[in-house]
Amino acid sequence: MSIETEIGRAKRARTTFSFDDVAIVPSRRTRDPEDVSTTWTIDAFTFDTPFIAAPMDSVVSPTTAIMIGKLGGLGVLDLEGLWTRYEDPEPVLAEIRSLPSDRVVERLQQLYAEPIKAELITRRLADIREAGVTVAGSLSPQRTQEFYQTVVDAGVDIFVIRGTTVSAEHVSQNQEPLNLKKFIYELDVPVIVGGAATYTAALHLMRTGAAGVLVGFGGGAASTTRATLGIHAPMATAVADVAGARRDYLDESGGRYVHVIADGGLGTSGDIVKAIACGADAVMLGTTFARATDAPGGGYHWGAEAHHSLLPRGNRVEVGTTGTLEEIIYGPAVTPDGTANLLGALKRSMATTGYSDLKEFQRVEVVVAPYRLR
Repeated sequence: MSIETEIGRAKRARTTFSFDDVAIVPSRRTRDPEDVSTTWTIDAFTFDTPFIAAPMDSVVSPTTAIMIGKLGGLGVLDLEGLWTRYEDPEPVLAEIRSLPSDRVVERLQQLYAEPIKAELITRRLADIREAGVTVAGSLSPQRTQEFYQTVVDAGVDIFVIRGTTVSAEHVSQNQEPLNLKKFIYELDVPVIVGGAATYTAALHLMRTGAAGVLVGFGGGAASTTRATLGIHAPMATAVADVAGARRDYLDESGGRYVHVIADGGLGTSGDIVKAIACGADAVMLGTTFARATDAPGGGYHWGAEAHHSLLPRGNRVEVGTTGTLEEIIYGPAVTPDGTANLLGALKRSMATTGYSDLKEFQRVEVVVAPYRLR
């Protein structure tokens, strides 16, 4: 049952929860962490970890996509990013890292004004495919119509349509909106789409035929969506609501399972654990992987919202470095802050609460236990 608070005589508000507001509870049974499985399968693709690297230039390059793939995860390349705009983006990345704070957004707008080149999309995806890992690329809904055929022809395995928010019923008087249901039906590859932050929005996206739904709305460390638009989705509630939509759609569709992927608010291993406990099948990580010494951002992190030409809703933030990608995923961790050995932490939490795989772990007991007063 939802708890509502009266804001004023004309408005009531639902009480919702972030990952900081909840915790998981041990059960009567425990397991050895080595007996726990973290395997995740979507469509025909199986991964050793439920970790997806977010399509952000500070996180994923063709090289890091390959590294993450070989480490058992999935790296998603931003097909509207620097790697598809510049023949050699390394000098551009170096400039972004060196910019003074008061010039970052303006310069990002200038650098990302360079046109996207279809031939670079083809080449970058081919580089990833040649390494023998699963190939995933991301476009925004606005660019999907223009470049999807190039992406499919390049041999992408998983297509991601990612925006701050994506709906199945976009209305526009200025341009023909993307018909998600028709688009997904005509593709021969699985499509992950989002973000969505409510039960209803997610249910509509599931009905389009998507293989997975991203849950989130500008909740990452590099986003200022709450400050600029006043919009925010506390992630524990959002994930649980979308998991509820998955359950109801499973019944409605006669057994079609759509994966729920938490995307935002996942700064530590504890957040990842709680996302899966709330119903996520996998997690999309930005800041967490941006802290890798081998990430393209070099200790800095930014997203596509930061270079919007009219209304930037993000910034470049300094996140520092924690270790290599391998150390962040598999350890060893040398600090106790939940930023490294993500898989070890997930396995230990699952073992401590007595669950043997990710689907089982979604049934773990969750309590409201805020770190601080609301």
